[in-house]
Amino acid sequence: MNKKYPDYSIEKEYVNKGFVAGIDEAGRGPLAGPVVAAAVILQDKLLSKSGINDSKKIVEKERVRLFELIRKKSLSFGFSFIDNEIIDKINILQATQLAMKKAVESLTIKPDHLLVDGNYFNEFGIPFTTVVKGDSKSISIAAASIIAKVVRDKWMVDVADRFFPEYGFAKHKGYATKEHYKAIEKHGLCPLHRRSFLKRIEHIAYKNTEDKNVITDLLQNPFTYYTMDAEPSSA
Repeated sequence: MNKKYPDYSIEKEYVNKGFVAGIDEAGRGPLAGPVVAAAVILQDKLLSKSGINDSKKIVEKERVRLFELIRKKSLSFGFSFIDNEIIDKINILQATQLAMKKAVESLTIKPDHLLVDGNYFNEFGIPFTTVVKGDSKSISIAAASIIAKVVRDKWMVDVADRFFPEYGFAKHKGYATKEHYKAIEKHGLCPLHRRSFLKRIEHIAYKNTEDKNVITDLLQNPFTYYTMDAEPSSA
């Protein structure tokens, strides 16, 4: 049985209106770190046989390969981070919507129609269509899912794990694993944890205060230490 990949069939319904951008996110569920959204405008059928798929269905090494392919071959792509403090202030749903809006605004080409993964989207002046399980149906949304996932994973390795190695962020990327909970019990909640996700244990303060200046800088400028110039980590 041949493996089914997302294709351009949904895009074809809207391409006569102009540029179509796919939008998806990564990081709604983790206990720590940012939520990241990405937007991608692909060239018609150029990457139809590339293997682009829902990022959750692709192993990490393949995601990185496809990430580089999408960067080079897309007409435009963009992404946006919304950090854990904003998530705690406005909730994860609204933080995700804000990340999506900013990702679209970061595109070098203004799209004429948006294809958005899921069933909810805050309209902001561009016609859109929500697509449930869109990352398994639309190649543009699938491409956005890869961009968002690789970008967020890289940040969790290069930044989160660099400053807070005791939590194992490079391994679990902030998700709710047994290892992560054990690290919280031992070290408390670090400045990257989402307090609104951890209300039962939000009183557990961060116990390592050796470098308060670095932590303060990281919170004020959470993406200072991050660059997409380097190749994404496949660790």
